[in-house]
Amino acid sequence: MMLTIATRESPLALWQACWVKAQLEKIHPDVTVHLLGLTTRADKMLATPLYKVGGKGLFVKELEEALLEGRANMAVHSMKDVPMELPPGLCIPVMCEREDPRDALVSNDYASLAELPQNAVIGTSSLRRQSQLLALRPDLKTTFLRGNVNTRLAKLDDGEYVAIVLAAAGLKRLGFQQRIRSYLTFEQSLPAAGQGVLGIECRQDDRLTQQLIAPLNHETSFVCTTAERAMCRYLGGGCSVPIAAYAEMLQHQLALSGLVATVDGVRILRSNLIDSADRAEKLGIAVARDLLLQGAQDILNTLAV
Repeated sequence: MMLTIATRESPLALWQACWVKAQLEKIHPDVTVHLLGLTTRADKMLATPLYKVGGKGLFVKELEEALLEGRANMAVHSMKDVPMELPPGLCIPVMCEREDPRDALVSNDYASLAELPQNAVIGTSSLRRQSQLLALRPDLKTTFLRGNVNTRLAKLDDGEYVAIVLAAAGLKRLGFQQRIRSYLTFEQSLPAAGQGVLGIECRQDDRLTQQLIAPLNHETSFVCTTAERAMCRYLGGGCSVPIAAYAEMLQHQLALSGLVATVDGVRILRSNLIDSADRAEKLGIAVARDLLLQGAQDILNTLAV
């Protein structure tokens, strides 16, 4: 039996797709998995911040089209890159076990955020990271940085930045963990919803594919990501807004931390609530409502202009 995975062709995306391919072929010896490499609009528009050209949906649009057209059975995504609303007819029934969700500081000269010199140039493509970095160090000069992980590291090595901030998960998956100088705590930089989690998207009516990929689902990662995405969906924020969310299981309870900030980091709203694990969606909405009560809508309205 043959299955096809739609994937972007960046090194990290290919690593992720190959990992899923290997797991599926190990679980199902009678299944052969083929990769369909695609170039997305996001891969072609590296000179412009994503929030100016359509957001994270540009990472997945071509992959989802391949699913809907029947050219692929599934697509593998970094959940932090998946829009909060999926196209009709598609679903993400499987979320694999979460890798390290933290943000990581990478620098050739400095070991921590505190050690960076005054007015240091730090690279990031994320408004979420930018706002939290500036809240801690208003003197920093945050500069636009896009491209795949290898490209970003090369720009750092070429001296364009004193430091850059990347997702620890991507660095570890590609074998670059030795480049990490320090990890940012959740108090310093709350992650993006779904950061570190791989999601497998397929057609809602494709029951066979759903059965085959089901063993790869990690229930705790699925529940935590569901809460995080519910919060972001309720707030209506994409990558054009500094929004962060991170959930974790505490014994049998689910704890969710949420954040909305101004781009300059001057104003940061936080909410932390706990509920039972079977109420992940409701917990996400509750945290979103708490942030709105604190004035998050004013920030969201300003950034939407």
